[in-house]
Amino acid sequence: MSPPPSLSRLARALHPLQAPPAFEGWNSDEVADLLPPRHVHREAAVLVGLVARERGPRVLLTRRTDVLRHHPGQVSFPGGGIEPDDRDALAAALREAREEIGLQPVQAEPLGWLDPVVTISGYRVMPAVAALDPGFVPVPDPGEVADVFEVDLDFLLAPGNLRRLEIEYAGRRREVLEFRREPERVPHRIWGVTASILYNLRERLARKAGEEA
Repeated sequence: MSPPPSLSRLARALHPLQAPPAFEGWNSDEVADLLPPRHVHREAAVLVGLVARERGPRVLLTRRTDVLRHHPGQVSFPGGGIEPDDRDALAAALREAREEIGLQPVQAEPLGWLDPVVTISGYRVMPAVAALDPGFVPVPDPGEVADVFEVDLDFLLAPGNLRRLEIEYAGRRREVLEFRREPERVPHRIWGVTASILYNLRERLARKAGEEA
């Protein structure tokens, strides 16, 4: 088994902070028929937080409370819609992380961007990747976040731990990504958009490794 990637190697696989990707979303074709014609996506951002631990980087995730209107109980990254007062997508991701789990901006070192992803609810989501202070202690907002947990990055990057589920939705067969459950390492189900963002991270790392070989 290859060692988990260092944060510096991971940063090389990302879009630079100063050049966020401008295209609609890498999965646009999959959801195009689920949105109204000429739909204009609402812009959103999430923070993909990576924590350097002794045995390798870990990814910080949250489980939403069961009372939320949108995606209750699901695993997600801290994030939400970009508001008029946000300077940009990165500012929005950091603001949401502060509101949801108490992460202060000085506790996050932004590394770059993953590819944007679009959702069936009409959002275009910009995933900002950041290295988090290992000493950060989450303080979840009880109205939004039921749990904050970490998963080993090497588990999430291993192809065998990700599966494609076929479902019937809106008149045709579709694929949904889901990570294998391993209660001691993955306490909650990781699927849907969150799994798609992590899949994009894996693919960008693999592509970069091929370029550098």
